[in-house]
Amino acid sequence: MESGSRGAAPGGVSVSAVLPAGGSGERLGGATPKQFCAVQGRPLVSYAVRAMERISWISDIIVVVSPENIETMKTIIEKYGHKRVTVVEGGITRHRSIFNGLKVFAENKFSSHLLQKPEVVIIHDAVRPFVEEDTVSKVVMAAKEHGAAGAIRPLVSTVIASAADGCLDHSLERARYSASEMPQAFLFDIIYEAYQQCTDYDLDYGTECLHLALKYCKTNAKLVEGTADLWKVTYKRDLYAAESIIKDNLSQQVCIITNVKETHAQVGFLLPESLKNQIKVEVISIPLGKTDSHLQNIIPAQCYNFVCVNDKRCAVQETQELVDVLEKSNIPLLYPVVLISVHLDISENSSFSIGVEDLTPIKKFARETKKKNILVYGLLIQCK
Repeated sequence: MESGSRGAAPGGVSVSAVLPAGGSGERLGGATPKQFCAVQGRPLVSYAVRAMERISWISDIIVVVSPENIETMKTIIEKYGHKRVTVVEGGITRHRSIFNGLKVFAENKFSSHLLQKPEVVIIHDAVRPFVEEDTVSKVVMAAKEHGAAGAIRPLVSTVIASAADGCLDHSLERARYSASEMPQAFLFDIIYEAYQQCTDYDLDYGTECLHLALKYCKTNAKLVEGTADLWKVTYKRDLYAAESIIKDNLSQQVCIITNVKETHAQVGFLLPESLKNQIKVEVISIPLGKTDSHLQNIIPAQCYNFVCVNDKRCAVQETQELVDVLEKSNIPLLYPVVLISVHLDISENSSFSIGVEDLTPIKKFARETKKKNILVYGLLIQCK
């Protein structure tokens, strides 16, 4: 989404995001850092970037990576068509990398050009692929009011401290404590000042950004209850869990779009009847050119699967109308959209009434839409 067409940020403030992605992934094991591990064929960091990118009111997205991975990150940005992204060289620790990301808005030497300083900056881990706009919005609004804010979740396990001899010293009352999660958000001037005042010890051994705002700027962060999907990919098993969540998200719902003609309407009825026990089905029985408002109602339900039923020999134009609506909706930004175009051959001719000359434009169209993260498939059904 280009500048000028972006939506308004919560509270009317300017917002940018910094995604530290310089970790080595030691706990994951293997030679590839976890942020570059593939999940459903796409690097994990790409999902985190998409999660920020699909929020139209985030102006700039800064991805901070280790020097040896700068070209890898640039390749990912180009391959997956990421927009509004700037790649910055990270430091040797998490805090030093975040500081470098913030400097892009204040010091020319960390980027080829100085980006406009935002009023609020979001900090979000590149290995937390599942974050919704509602959570980000709540954290940004809280940061605008309190100066700093962060998502939290209840502790799963009790935290204990050991004595010097390795025996139990004491345990914490779990109900009084929470797990600090991401995203976090800050008034830019507060978090930047905090990092400027940091000691080397803070930069090398610290992990909590909210603590820096409190320690150096006397800013008490507002804690915002987060959703269960804010977890961080840390171990190899988390990659499998992330893949499972993505697959589950992609298969929750299907929208069947049919023509009002009786033959098509019947197909539109039979499909949901056969699918309703496996998946949530939404049926729209109107011509494609009039589906815009209906599709907009489905978008909040996170529908990524569409079936269009028509009786034209080559329905590229009608399918293009739906692709245009999907592209404008930003649905394909985070996950791939599957669009199955079903062509009903209701001619009396016993042979299929579609030839190679009809298939060529369809194949070309499918190749082009794949670049937009929309996977188009064709299905020809002969009705007698």
